[in-house]
Amino acid sequence: MKPICFIIIIFACFTSSCYKQLNEDMRSGIPDNYLNTPEGFNAGVNSAYSYLRAWYGNQMGAQLTVYGTDTYMCGSGELALDAYNFNLTPGRGFISSPWNDLNLAVNACNAVITRAPLVPIAEGTRNARVGEVRFLRAMYYFLLVQTWGPVNLSLTETTEVTTVAHRTPIDSVYKAIIADLQFAIANLGATTTEYGRITKPAAENLLAKVYLTRAGTTARQPGDYQQAATLAKNVISNYKYQLLNNFSDVFAQGSGEKNPEVIFAVQYSKNVLTNGVGNQTHLFFIMSYTSLPGMARDLANGRPYSYFRPTRFTTDTLFDKAHDSRYERSFVTVYYCNNPGAYTINGKRVTLQLGDTAAYFPGREYTAAERNAVNYTVIAPSQYNQTNFPTLTKFLDPQRPDINNEAGSRDFIVSRLAETYLVAAEALMMSGQAAEAVPYVNAVRKRAAKPGATAEETAANQAAMEITASDLNIDFILDERERELLGEHHRWFDLVRTGKLLERVRLHNPTGAPNIKPFHVLRPIPQDQIDKTAGGISAFPQNDGY
Repeated sequence: MKPICFIIIIFACFTSSCYKQLNEDMRSGIPDNYLNTPEGFNAGVNSAYSYLRAWYGNQMGAQLTVYGTDTYMCGSGELALDAYNFNLTPGRGFISSPWNDLNLAVNACNAVITRAPLVPIAEGTRNARVGEVRFLRAMYYFLLVQTWGPVNLSLTETTEVTTVAHRTPIDSVYKAIIADLQFAIANLGATTTEYGRITKPAAENLLAKVYLTRAGTTARQPGDYQQAATLAKNVISNYKYQLLNNFSDVFAQGSGEKNPEVIFAVQYSKNVLTNGVGNQTHLFFIMSYTSLPGMARDLANGRPYSYFRPTRFTTDTLFDKAHDSRYERSFVTVYYCNNPGAYTINGKRVTLQLGDTAAYFPGREYTAAERNAVNYTVIAPSQYNQTNFPTLTKFLDPQRPDINNEAGSRDFIVSRLAETYLVAAEALMMSGQAAEAVPYVNAVRKRAAKPGATAEETAANQAAMEITASDLNIDFILDERERELLGEHHRWFDLVRTGKLLERVRLHNPTGAPNIKPFHVLRPIPQDQIDKTAGGISAFPQNDGY
C-alpha cells in the first residue's frame, strides 16, 4: 500500500461540479460543509492529487507530448496529432478530454484552497496542505497554458453551473502559477514522511521550469532565465537528491522507484481498490513483437499497442552509440524466443528453442550474406515501420498480474534530478553563461557513459562524453534532453518553448513535415467549450488556424 492513495472518490464530483461546462450538477448527497471538516479537507487534498493521473500515465497526456515531434511519430495511435492534418480539429476527444480533466482539476484545487481557512486543524498542517494543492493548481495551469495558450483563469471555487468564461492573457496565467509555487515553497518542508507528498524542492524545481518556459513566450520578464538557473542549482546543491550511477536504475520497478534521483512522481499501486485504470504508459511504446517468429505475448515484453514509434533521427542519429549507454539502456535490441517451434526465417526452415535469439535490431543495415548466416529475424533501420521498431523500455511493467492486464502499477516520474541539471544548463546558456552551464551537462553525460571492460576504457568513454562551451547551443540542449528524457512527456513542450517545433518536425518527422504550420504551436480550443460559453466564439475565441 502506498502512503497516499489517489482515488477519485465521490467527493471529486462535488469539488469539480460543472467547471465552465453546462453539465448536470453531480454533487449528489454530499453536504456542502463536508470539505470544511478535517476528514473532508483531507479527501479534498487527495482528490486534487488524483487528477495527476489524467495526464501522467494516461493516453491523453502522452499523445499531446510525445509524438508529432522530431523524436517520435505515430505507430498505431492518433494520426492527427502526428500528421497535423485536417483531423486535428476542435471537436476531437483527444483535445476535449484533457482540457476538461485539467479544468476539473483546477476547480478541485480551488475548492480546497477556498475552504481551508474554515477547517479546524493546526495552522502549520493547513498551510502545508494548501501549499501542496497550490503546487498542483500551478502544475495544472502550467499544462493548460503550454498546450492551449490563454485559458480561463479561475482562482476561486465554482459550485454552480456557469456559462461565463474568457481567455486570460498568458502573462496573468504565469503570474498566478508563480504565486502558487512561491506559496508552496514558503510553506512546504524539504522532506516528507509520507512518500508521494509534494515537497519544497519539488516546488522549486517546477518553478525553475516555469521561469524557463515563460522566458520563451511573449510574457517573458527580465531575469526569467537567471531565476530558473538559481532555482535549479539550489535543488541540485542543497537537497538530498543525487544522480544514480546507472541510467537504467532510474526506471527500476518496485522498491527501485523510490530512488534519490526522483523529485516528484505520480503514484500508482498494485492495490486494485486504489489503482483505478493504472499507469497505462507501458502499452504505448511497444512494437508488435508478437508477429515475430518465436515470439508470443508475455509479461516481460508487454502488451503491444504500438502507439508511438521512434523517428529515424532517434534511432540512427541522436545517440553516440560508441560511448553513450542510453540507447542500449532505453531500447530493446534483442528479443529472445518465448514460443519455441519451427519457423521459416530468411527463407530457410529453422527451429527456435526457448531463450534463443528470435529477433535482433542491429542499428545498421545487414547484407544478404549476414542475414543468411543467422537463424533469427534481423530488423534493420530501413525495415522500421508502424509495427516494427525499437521498443522503449522505460515504462515496461512486467509486474502486472497477467499478460492482458492494462493497469500498470509503476509510478510515473514527473521530475527527476537529471532534468534539473539540464534546466540549469539551458537557463545558464540562455543567460549568456555557457561556460558555467557546461558542468551541468557533463554531469548527466558522464553518468551515461558506457562502462568499459577496464577502468581505463570506462574513463575514456567518460572523457568522450564530455563537452566544452563551444559545443553548447540550443540544438545540443534539445538533443541532450531527449537522450536523457526520451518519452517522458516533455518533448512537444520543449520544442514549442525553444521555438524549434516546426524546424525539427520538418527535418525529422516525415509524417508531420508536409502539414505542420506556425499555428500548430498551440492546440485547438475544444469546440464544446466555445459552444457552451455565453457569447460563443466572440467571448471565448478559437486559437488561430483551427
